[in-house]
Amino acid sequence: MNPLTILRDSLYFFRRHFTSILQLCLPLVVLEALFSQLLYRQLGDDASPAYGMLVSLLFYPLYSAALILYLDTRSNGQQISKRNLFARAMQLWPALALLILISSLLIMAGLALFIFPGVWIMIKLVFAEYLLVLRGLPVMQSMRESARMTTGHFMRILICVLSVLAPLWLLDGLLLMAFPEPQPGAQLVLDSLSGFLQLFSSVVLYRLFMLLESEAGAAAGN
Repeated sequence: MNPLTILRDSLYFFRRHFTSILQLCLPLVVLEALFSQLLYRQLGDDASPAYGMLVSLLFYPLYSAALILYLDTRSNGQQISKRNLFARAMQLWPALALLILISSLLIMAGLALFIFPGVWIMIKLVFAEYLLVLRGLPVMQSMRESARMTTGHFMRILICVLSVLAPLWLLDGLLLMAFPEPQPGAQLVLDSLSGFLQLFSSVVLYRLFMLLESEAGAAAGN
């Protein structure tokens, strides 16, 4: 499981299906950014980041589940309409929102202690969403199974995650320097762009998830 190969294959898929992923996810990404912007405009700059997290819990599980389902169906040579993808995403929303809330709280608690515990928790839970959406596991079982799947693969997963997120963090920093006080319209564009580009990490993690499942299945068969 070479991280460079995984990133290359994921980038190829993302580029090939860019238009479909854009149409599938961008509207909700923009709505999420717009709701967050309007909320903080009402609450003021000193409002707690927890409000932004609540907005994300409303939208992110929907487009994340839809994207994961799209990745799986297209990788298996199937074609399902966006309407059906979102219908299934709506059914999964309560459980996925709960999973994301618990995972986020655990990661933030780990980061509050020291940086490494938060990173360790993030990597251990990195496949929980895929197990819930694609394998139908309950919330807690998804988290336990993700922790089991990632055992022995921590560094490879971390390299893949950082290889995706580090350039995005750099881009966000450069845009912040270029537009230190953007107008609301420009801020909406920047937030939407950042949110959409982060979806590439979902493609990379899906590829990792499928490879590890295949390896586990092959090992169990021998």
